[in-house]
Amino acid sequence: MSREAPWWKNATIYQIYPASYKDSNGDGIGDIPGIHSKLDYIQGLGVDAIWLCPMYDSPQYDMGYDIRDYEKVYEPYGTVADVEALIAACHERGMKILLDLVINHTSHLHAWFQESRSSKTSAKRDWYIWRPAKYDADGNRRPPNNWRSVFGGSAWEWDEETQEYYLHLFAVQQPDLNWENPTMRATVYESAMEFWLRKGIDGFRVDTVNMYSKEQSFQDAPIIDSRLEWQPASSLYCNGPRIHEFMREMGEILLKYNAMTVGELPHTPEVADVLSYVSEKEKQLSMVFQFDIVDIGTGAVRFDTVPHAWTLPDLRERVARTQALMDGTTDGWSTTFLENHDQARSISRWGSEATPELWARSAKMLAMLVASLSGTLYVYQGQEIGMVNAPAEWDISEYKDLDSLNYYKFVQELSKNDPVAVGAAKSAIAHLARDHARIPMQWDGTPNAGFTTATAKPWMRVHDNYPELNAKRQALDSSSVLSFWRELLQVRRAHPEVFAEGVFVDTDPLNESVFVFEKTAASQKLVVALNFTGDKQPVDLTAQIGSKSYKALLRNCEGESLAELEAYEGRVYLVDN
Repeated sequence: MSREAPWWKNATIYQIYPASYKDSNGDGIGDIPGIHSKLDYIQGLGVDAIWLCPMYDSPQYDMGYDIRDYEKVYEPYGTVADVEALIAACHERGMKILLDLVINHTSHLHAWFQESRSSKTSAKRDWYIWRPAKYDADGNRRPPNNWRSVFGGSAWEWDEETQEYYLHLFAVQQPDLNWENPTMRATVYESAMEFWLRKGIDGFRVDTVNMYSKEQSFQDAPIIDSRLEWQPASSLYCNGPRIHEFMREMGEILLKYNAMTVGELPHTPEVADVLSYVSEKEKQLSMVFQFDIVDIGTGAVRFDTVPHAWTLPDLRERVARTQALMDGTTDGWSTTFLENHDQARSISRWGSEATPELWARSAKMLAMLVASLSGTLYVYQGQEIGMVNAPAEWDISEYKDLDSLNYYKFVQELSKNDPVAVGAAKSAIAHLARDHARIPMQWDGTPNAGFTTATAKPWMRVHDNYPELNAKRQALDSSSVLSFWRELLQVRRAHPEVFAEGVFVDTDPLNESVFVFEKTAASQKLVVALNFTGDKQPVDLTAQIGSKSYKALLRNCEGESLAELEAYEGRVYLVDN
């Protein structure tokens, strides 16, 4: 890697969900001082930066992604001064810090929206997207189109006071900003971006970055499911006609501060479309999150799934598709990740919880997968200790996310409380809910897992397995998942050209049990062999390794044979090219 390469190309970034990380004052909610208190632990992992999910002032209808004031901090999390202290403490340790940039929408309680909805003649009326009603043949009022919001129901909400609908691609409490308005854009850049860039943050994760530009005709979405009144409309509100104009405008602000960005890019499977955002010459985004891998096994909406309905060839194809952005022929960059605050836990999806041994082995195998792929590596809190989904027997009342609860209510109403349909909905939630990532961090074996005080009531239930699965216990065990992650990140840092930048080749795309791939750099290559099953599997690694000089960099079993892998076994070899 050239010396001029930006810091983030070979970086590992650790994502923190403030509500669930560490509570410093015993109110049951994680906070900024709690994060500050764990910086030595985070630094000890070997990461280069932290990314904080939204910590801004918010009524918390969508866990902080509904922002009431970009220049204030949500009071239970702390103060602006606490964030300033966190920025300084990260920099003292040689780490960077990223914030979440949520500017497709605001809270309905933001002063801008309150003024916008106050009157049709308000100076800020056009800062949001308002449209008149339509009427059917019987004179019934109807929304402007048939778009479904991401969280279910119509994407339009009627405002009685001004007699128009406003657009909300997410919750009713999250009205979409009108990016066609240049005054609005300039104010957003100042309030949401430069306010924090001046305080020294190093960049942003940019929420729903490809949704800012909507096709202004607001035509109906195609009918995907005839049973539903409201249809998924991502083809009409993602990657719209002016999106790259807006991105270049934002890029000019970011360039002043040498800030990095990672954009959330849903519903964008084509490499050429992704490249249009991250091409170095475009100066729009540093990198993006592509969701091909984590979307495996889902349908048109999140919970349209049969648990574990995926195949290894499908996973391999998605890995190859995302890696193609960094095949040496483009000037773009991307990311590698298996978990975030919106995803269920990776072990529960692709690994095993059948026994403690298989849990640990599959956790390490998945760690080898994600860390051996090219791109900037993102690790989500708790992933480094192998946290898993909530137990299937947890009642629906334990789930807090409005996405989960809205879906459950939708199925109840649609099926008229049919027990089979409601049971299937609960099963889908137990498999894929965002809640699983938001279970409090398991620090130790004391009551409430050390997340908060023993007598406090955590905002969300702590996982039942915390006495056995926690960071303190694993820190003392050289064979633990945590110790493996620390070793893995050291190895990745020592070989950046082949781990973070090597060209990916799948050696057997149709194999349904074992994933073997190569990563090639100038003089070396990685050979990665991963068994995705609970049984011993035959494998032939001699073709990749043969008589060449090689070294086993990482492994989760003691096996030496090049002809077989144990259940959930993984190995990473460094081979002379």
